[in-house]
Amino acid sequence: MKIVLSSVYVDNQEKALQFYTEVLGFVKKADFPVGEARWLTVVSPEESDGTQLLLEPSENTAAQVFKKALFEQGIPLTAFAVQDVQAEYERMKAMGVSFTMPPTQTKGPIMAVFDDTCGNLIQIFQL
Repeated sequence: MKIVLSSVYVDNQEKALQFYTEVLGFVKKADFPVGEARWLTVVSPEESDGTQLLLEPSENTAAQVFKKALFEQGIPLTAFAVQDVQAEYERMKAMGVSFTMPPTQTKGPIMAVFDDTCGNLIQIFQL
């Protein structure tokens, strides 16, 4: 058993695709219609056959409540590993990304938290 797909609920799939590809640097993997929405996934350019991230519409009321609660409590929905948190922080800040936590050394990894503009807080970390 292995993880091949994970989801992040987004308010707008097209806006999310733009942010996740143009700002975060992921690459679009799949894009086809599923009812009113799209099956829209991105992957790391470092692992084109790796785990896909589904940019899933958050139209479901339960998803909206879940996202809002996490966001209001400052809890990241998911986390992405990076080689250098400080460098990513500076690169993303220069692109206008809003961070709720700058690079911070914890008992474990160095981490930072940013707003993905789609209703989620996302953590980046460096081991």
